[in-house]
Amino acid sequence: MTTSNYKKMFTQLKSKPTIMKKYIKHNTPLNRGQGRSSKKCRRCGRTAAHISKYGIRLCRQCFRGVAQSLGFRKYN
Repeated sequence: MTTSNYKKMFTQLKSKPTIMKKYIKHNTPLNRGQGRSSKKCRRCGRTAAHISKYGIRLCRQCFRGVAQSLGFRKYN
């Protein structure tokens, strides 16, 4: 369940506090400590093709645009 769907139900459950507690307990999205969804690009938020070496934390597409300003050189 996405975060936006999770919070949409709050308006309907405001008048029912016990059901609201149960809903929050069972439907809150998990905080990911490891795995693919915990590593995101700083610029665009993409999780695929992630470069985390040297603490860069960018996807490869964003890295191509920013590489020269970071001091990387392209060798042919």
